[in-house]
Formats: sequence, structure tokens, C-alpha cells
Amino acid sequence: MDSAPRSSPAAPEPGWRRGGGAVSLPEVHRSVVVPAGASFGRKCLAFAGPGFMVAVGYMDPGNWATDLAGGAQFGYTLLSVILISNLMAILLQHLCVKLGIATGRDLAQACRDHYPMPVVIFQWILCELAIAACDLAEVIGSAIALQLLFGIPLIWGCVITALDVMIVLLLQHRGFRWLEAVVITLILTIGTCFAVELFVVKPDVPAVLAGFIPSMSILSNPAMLYVAIGILGATVMPHNLYLHSSIVQTRKYEQTAGGKREAIAFATLDSTFALMFALFINGAILVLAAAAFHGTVHQDVAAIQDAYHLLDGVLGVGFAGMLFAVALLASGQNSTLTGTLAGQIVMEGFLNIRLRPWLRRLITRAIAIVPAVIVIGIYGEAKSTQLLVASQVCLSMQLGFACWPLMRFTGEKAKMGEFVNPWWIKGLGWTITLVIIGLNVKLLLDIAGITGN
Repeated sequence: MDSAPRSSPAAPEPGWRRGGGAVSLPEVHRSVVVPAGASFGRKCLAFAGPGFMVAVGYMDPGNWATDLAGGAQFGYTLLSVILISNLMAILLQHLCVKLGIATGRDLAQACRDHYPMPVVIFQWILCELAIAACDLAEVIGSAIALQLLFGIPLIWGCVITALDVMIVLLLQHRGFRWLEAVVITLILTIGTCFAVELFVVKPDVPAVLAGFIPSMSILSNPAMLYVAIGILGATVMPHNLYLHSSIVQTRKYEQTAGGKREAIAFATLDSTFALMFALFINGAILVLAAAAFHGTVHQDVAAIQDAYHLLDGVLGVGFAGMLFAVALLASGQNSTLTGTLAGQIVMEGFLNIRLRPWLRRLITRAIAIVPAVIVIGIYGEAKSTQLLVASQVCLSMQLGFACWPLMRFTGEKAKMGEFVNPWWIKGLGWTITLVIIGLNVKLLLDIAGITGN
């Protein structure tokens, strides 16, 4: 156990069955000062960061396979699904901001404070499985990128990814702003790579814009619906809900109703802007696949490695594949930084215990690396894409268990006070939650072969 001094317990609040406990991420809690009386621009900069860390989960390697398949098989049609998924994410992340700022609890702590301990333990186990699944996708994505760029075998690439544990520790020790800066830099790297790719591929702009308009063909075409559900299931990550409700509390703002209201507004602006950038990344992957592969003999491409090897020849330039692999490596490393941080948050939040950060992250990484190495070692590198898909299925199973309490807590006046959700957000939020749960259940049943395509 960590022997470092903990923050003093918070006082119990009305509406919670159990109050108190250490604050979320005590080593960085309220460590970023928001200047009082600062201009709008300076406050935007002070609150900028957590939204980008959350946005990482919406562009991780687990999304790449579904985006590639959607673009290659169906052109630009499924851009509307990416847009709708992103709008859902914006609302859910806004509710995480409200929960963290209004109550001073992250989602894991809120679950521990409200539910009976057997339920809390069950939720914690599911969340740990989801984080391990997400970490698995990040490990495989990074390993594939290392193989494509440097020829490193996938097994050794998986092992090398364990070293990023030390990067997280070093950055967090230097200050939370350093961690945010590295994440934003990697996001900009991904965005730059795809901006260049899109300039080279020169997609049909009117067709791209038309793709953002929902089409009934998505519902009438079983194969297209299957991929669309996969995109939805891979977009909203459950660990992001726990992560965001915690890291918004790294800002030091006035602990008054007005101060909290302002913090919610600026934090929501931060996350909305960052998620729009994630929309560009996911959309760019699909547009690139549609422009390069749809309507050709390569329109069945879905494996990341195949896309890398084909891009140079299809686009007629020698650096397209390299840019693709660099973006993948940046995506995998970025997701690792935020995924391991989410692991710390859920363990401390659900169980109210702390392990030393290096030990917690090493355990999380080992849980992801071991199955990746075993599967690749037994079945060969060709199974890496299937392992990516399996990780997304595991993530989808946990999503409802994060959305449901988030909607419940933010909709109760006894817990949220004046920040309780208005009726229209309640209706929209519960609709989104039920849609996500329903679509993910269908995805699970389809993959299991219980229902047909």
C-alpha cells in the first residue's frame, strides 16, 4: 500500500448513503490553478486539457478497424454514424463534468457511496475487465505500429509497450499539465498525419458531406448495420466516464455555486472541442479508407496491417503508409497514458484503497500484455485483428454499467442540488443510454452468432 499522506476525507453530503473518503486522484487534486478574474481566453486555457485526455479514448486503435471496414465496404455512408456517436459522447462527457464538479466525486466514488458493497465489487470487476480490454487494444495497436515502422515482431512489440508505465509516472510526477501536454501533442500528431493523407487522397467533398446525413440504407442493409453498430460500440468507452469525472477536479476554482457553474461551462467547452477533434480523426480514417479502397478490389480490407501495405500503392506516394503507422503509434501510446490513469481512478474510487502508482499500472499492463502474447504466440500474428475486435466486445459489455449510474446520479436533486439535470437532458440522456445498451447487446448477440447478419 502507498505510504504517502492522503487528502483529508470529504464531509458526508445529503443524498449519499455513505459520504466521505479521499478525494479523487489526491496527488493532483486541485493542482491546476484557475486565475480569478482572468479573461475568457485565459480561463479557456486553464481548463483545457482534461477534454483532450478523454478524447483519446474516442480515437484509440480499437476504433481503427471499424472505421477502416466501414469506409472500405460502404464508402462515406457511415460518416453519419460517427457523427451521431460523437454527439452522444459530448452529452455523456458533459454529465461526467457535472458530476465531478458539482459533487466532488468521480463516478467510481459515487457508485461506492451509493450502492451496497456487493454491487460495488461487481461494478469494479466489470470496470477492471473493460480497462484491461481497452489496454489490450492499445497494446496491440502500438505493437502493430512498431512492427510496421521498425519490423519488430508483434510479441516483442507487446512487451516493449510495458515501458510506457515509466513515462506515465515521470510525467505525473512533474505535474498534471505535463501529462496533458504530451497527450495533446500526440493528438496533434495524429491529426497532422491524417490531414496530409486526406490532402493526398483528395476525397469527393460533396460525397463526404452527404455521408454525414443519416441514410435509411444503414438500417435496411444488415451488413452495413453490423458495421454501424460496431462503430457505435467502439466509440463510447466506459472508462472515459470514470476518467473525466475525476480529472476535471484537477482544476482549482472557487468552491461556490457560481464558481462551480463557471467550471462546468468551461470544462464542457474543453471536452466538446476535443471531441470534435476526435470526430475529425475517426471521420478521416473512414474517408481515407473510402477514397482509397471503396469500389476497388481492396474494398474488403479491414486489417490495419493490410491498409498500411496497400496505401502507398493505391495513393501513389511513398510516405502514405508511414504516416498511417506513425498516427497509429501515437494513438496507441496516447490511449495507454489515459487508460492506465483510469485504472488508478477506478481502483481508488470503488475500493477506497491505493496501490503505489507504478505497481497499479504494471498490473494493468500485464493483464493486457499476457493474453496478447499468448494469442499471438499460439495462433500467429494474423489473429491480432480478431483480438482487437474481441477487446471491443468486452468494452461494450461494460458500457451500460457506467452509463446507468451516471444518468441516475446526475438526475437526482438530492445528490446534485441546483446542478441536477433538467427534464430535457434526462430524456435525451436516458434515450442515449438505452440506445447504446440495446445496440451493444445486439452487437454481442451478432458476434456470438445468436442472431444473423
